[in-house]
Amino acid sequence: MKLKSFLLLFTLPVLSFAQVDFNQFFLEKSLRFDFLLGGNAKEEKVFFQQMKKEPFWAGSKTHTVDPFNYGNFRFRVFDLDSGTLLFSKGFSTLFDEWQTTAEAKEIDRTYYQTAVFPFPKNKVRLEIDSRQWDGTFKNIYKTEIDPKSYFILDEKPAAFETFDVLNNGEPSKKVDIVVLAEGYTAGEKDAFRDDVEKAAGFLFTEEPFKSEKENFNIRAVFTPSAESGTDIPGEHIYRNTVFNSTFYTFDVSRYLTTSDMRPILDAAATVPYDHIYVLVNTERYGGGGFYNFLSVCTADNNLTREVFIHEFGHGFAGLGDEYYNSEVAYEDFYNLKTEPWEPNITTLVDFDKKWKNMVDSNTSIPTPRKAGNENTIGVFEGGGYISKGIFSPAMDCRMKSNQAKSFCPVCQESIRKVIRFHCE
Repeated sequence: MKLKSFLLLFTLPVLSFAQVDFNQFFLEKSLRFDFLLGGNAKEEKVFFQQMKKEPFWAGSKTHTVDPFNYGNFRFRVFDLDSGTLLFSKGFSTLFDEWQTTAEAKEIDRTYYQTAVFPFPKNKVRLEIDSRQWDGTFKNIYKTEIDPKSYFILDEKPAAFETFDVLNNGEPSKKVDIVVLAEGYTAGEKDAFRDDVEKAAGFLFTEEPFKSEKENFNIRAVFTPSAESGTDIPGEHIYRNTVFNSTFYTFDVSRYLTTSDMRPILDAAATVPYDHIYVLVNTERYGGGGFYNFLSVCTADNNLTREVFIHEFGHGFAGLGDEYYNSEVAYEDFYNLKTEPWEPNITTLVDFDKKWKNMVDSNTSIPTPRKAGNENTIGVFEGGGYISKGIFSPAMDCRMKSNQAKSFCPVCQESIRKVIRFHCE
């Protein structure tokens, strides 16, 4: 599962954005800036928590400025003296989803977030921006950071056991996934290893991951829990687990998430990573994914393959949900007068900058959902949780249903662009 929206420059080459000399401005380590993101349906505010120096930087050293313009939030890092933009990254959160629920109209809440970027050599300014209803960004926080500050924690990561699932080389030239164990007791280490290897295998059965397998590294961190499983509040089931994952997020029974991000981030820091995946030890169906932040999936359901890949589509590539007839907790998730930022859905407000160049000139827009169009790239009404006003590229797709055979060509191309950004 996945408010505020904006357009994607779909046909823009990834490498056309000016980048900086990594070694001039950064060390090959990370600075983790943790904060609470709080507010309600109409406002948000950042509350600083801590800064940490972490031992690895797995991201690209060639591409530090984000070209995609995805995400309901973004953070940017500027050189303090020159004002040069050094690093940027869009992201989405559980908080911005919560903002679209009925509860957010009544109360305030906070969610634990982070901004991770290469450790700067000199003083920088960090800015955090929020995407507004009209698609523009609004600054909600800024601060100056001195890398020599003794308030930046420099602790050794926790000594969790780690192992490689797939190792194809230098992290800065690969997509690095870290998989964390949730709801596995100390005696279930072998089960976790088996489940991670199985899930990784699932990912590479489907394009474009199948043909891009050599561009990925996957590492696992065994983080044992006191009890097996996860919380299922709707059935009065509660388990003492290391990351406090839970079904019934926003009272949707299948929506499995965790907002306990601090221990997750601490565990992930034991290896180089670009994206965190939490694998939950349960046979129940469910999961969740947040762009450039976190993916969650259960390990032992008969649909784990489909869900694992679907949620990674959200978390890694910023793909939107294409279904429109399923239970959700959101209200007014998309503004139909602006173009969504997700690359695989459109309101037709600015379709020229989406996948229009992939639609055959003989294909009608909108494209009817009828027999004969199953393999057509078109503009099919329905997507983004609503049946009218939002359109998706295909009759079916991994981002629409578990019955789909694969990602549609539009989603595949979007994923490949993100892979290239990490690896070139």
